[in-house]
Amino acid sequence: MPDPRPHLGEPLALDLLNTRWIEHGPQDLLTEVAGLRTWLATAGLTDRASADEPTLHAVLAARTAIYDVVVHASPAGLNDVLAHGRIRRALTETGPADLADVPEQAWLPAWLAADNLLELLRAAPDRIRQCAHPECVLFFYDTSKNGTRRWHSMATCGNRTKAARHYARKG
Repeated sequence: MPDPRPHLGEPLALDLLNTRWIEHGPQDLLTEVAGLRTWLATAGLTDRASADEPTLHAVLAARTAIYDVVVHASPAGLNDVLAHGRIRRALTETGPADLADVPEQAWLPAWLAADNLLELLRAAPDRIRQCAHPECVLFFYDTSKNGTRRWHSMATCGNRTKAARHYARKG
């Protein structure tokens, strides 16, 4: 199944948040294992994770935890997800490496998404944003030069907002 979501390509943590969107009503890619399979493929994790009920449960827990951090600054759930794994340092044939060590395979995608959120928070927490359109629930990582991006997509939400302002002035 092709990924039906309207916005792809964000860092893993935000991409997981974007498995819920509004399009002709609320949509949720992760209501069943088939949707998980789609998300794992889009995220490039099909070779590292199984699309099954335990993985779906873990990914949903991570999505809730990431949302709670990004929207409410509540870290408890994220710490619970992170407790399922750790970074193991090793010397590989290509040099030093930090390797994800997640004993329960079902928790790997969830743990990777939670770990990715830590990276984003470490790098630039103010660049993690929710789309400014009042009817949009999507998130993005602002990579613009001046850090003033407001919409997940200028082509959709940005244009809708500007068109609404234009018609309100003319009305």
